[in-house]
Amino acid sequence: MGVVARVRSILPNAADLPAAFPSLRAAFGEVLPAATMFEAKLADPRMKIEIEVDAIIGSG
Repeated sequence: MGVVARVRSILPNAADLPAAFPSLRAAFGEVLPAATMFEAKLADPRMKIEIEVDAIIGSG
């Protein structure tokens, strides 16, 4: 098990980020990890968000 230390979210439209907050809160709880959001085109136009996570293995 590990602890998520950092999350990077890539969205085609930055205005969609607030819609992702409930899912992020459900996944990470009340204490969110450090986070960065980028606005960029994704490989598949059907995709709404790409999430990259860095975790520290063995710290949980």
